[in-house]
Amino acid sequence: MEKHSKIFVAGHRGMVGSAIYRKLQKEGYQNLITRTSKEVDLRDQQAVAAFFNEEKPDYVFLAAAKVGGIVANNTYRADFLYENLAIQNNVIHQSYVNGVKKLMFLGSSCIYPKLAPQPLKEEYLLTGLLEPTNEPYAIAKIAGIKMCDAYRDQYGCNFVSVMPTNLYGYNDNYHPENSHVLPALIRKFDEAKHNGSKEVTIWGTGSPMREFLFADDLADACYFLMENYSEPNLINIGTGEDLTIKDLALAVKETVGFEGELVFDTSKPDGTPRKLMDVSKLHDLGWKHKIALKEGLKLAYQDYLSKK
Repeated sequence: MEKHSKIFVAGHRGMVGSAIYRKLQKEGYQNLITRTSKEVDLRDQQAVAAFFNEEKPDYVFLAAAKVGGIVANNTYRADFLYENLAIQNNVIHQSYVNGVKKLMFLGSSCIYPKLAPQPLKEEYLLTGLLEPTNEPYAIAKIAGIKMCDAYRDQYGCNFVSVMPTNLYGYNDNYHPENSHVLPALIRKFDEAKHNGSKEVTIWGTGSPMREFLFADDLADACYFLMENYSEPNLINIGTGEDLTIKDLALAVKETVGFEGELVFDTSKPDGTPRKLMDVSKLHDLGWKHKIALKEGLKLAYQDYLSKK
């Protein structure tokens, strides 16, 4: 990408999009294009076509998506499938129609089969059944990967797909029902601390293992791959390290300074037992994460406090 290249960051107000936007600014790119969902509804085919025809971006980071935690995914199943398919169909197709030089599609680790071997290698895609609670979202993301590859095969488009692990960081969603596990824990522990609660209840057994990547590290990896990776199929982005939900909860508890006890509600679902990314493909290219979980949790907690 040239410094004067016109770059469209779709979803620039979300956690991932805003991190990519900050990274591009830091690297000296001035010609960044953004639109809020009110300005251009990416689910609207005509609106997206008009936007691309008018702006003609050179590069696209497709970080716009309808996202949420286990409750949101399981409750709004039709919305997660329809809206994500609509967003990516419109943006990917119009990128082809308008001659975008390169597009990066951001997926999710939930595309892998629920019981796939660990760590998750890129070739495990479509080798087994998905986790039922977020199957609609996963199917939309798988369709996006296959769409990028199909446009590469048929039209020669340089469209790449990256699969981030669980993310957290600035501009995360701390909604009590619709957020992911890490921001939900930050909110829970902070509220318990201020309410003088004796305990905090965690969903499930605490035994599932998860990997967490700070969103600014993801943005750094996306920038690196936009410059250095132009292959079909997908590439994982993660740390290659994981921990149990119980250990995560204890780390968040320490960061927030909550003095009470943890209680596990085993009537609630655990989700996938383990989701660790195999990041050897990314490491072999020369990129590794920089922000350790302990440091990242402090930054995320400060972000939460600044938005209260």
